[in-house]
Amino acid sequence: MKVKDCMCDEVCCVKPNTTLTQVAKLMGQKHVGCIPVCDDNNSICGIVTDRDILLRAVACEKDIKNCMVSDVMTSNVCTCTQEEEMTNAQSKMAQNQIRRLPVCDNNNKVIGILTLGDLAQNDQEIGKQEFCSTVESICNCNQKNNAE
Repeated sequence: MKVKDCMCDEVCCVKPNTTLTQVAKLMGQKHVGCIPVCDDNNSICGIVTDRDILLRAVACEKDIKNCMVSDVMTSNVCTCTQEEEMTNAQSKMAQNQIRRLPVCDNNNKVIGILTLGDLAQNDQEIGKQEFCSTVESICNCNQKNNAE
């Protein structure tokens, strides 16, 4: 199965100079927990999550009306292409412990996003065991058991 068969291709992006208030409102309107950040050439340069806003801005008492996405985004973004096999994308998600993986074209432009929800919706094709293994790796569930 290819990433294109599983990904969501309705994705909105913001610029690095977008305020956190603006991006939080957009997340609410679109019912999403993350938004890719693209530069002036529309190439991905980061990703911002609702958790980034909470932990890197609100918890640090930053002024979210004036704080920019570039101040809290993750800039070293792991991505995949729509032609990649799902097993490869799942490995990237598991190894990097990420729940959302932007899908980019050959010019580094965002064309979709692959989320844990997408994996769950396609668990019949992916395989329940593979899905569970990916979630376990992302959550690092087995590290807790191994530490005890």
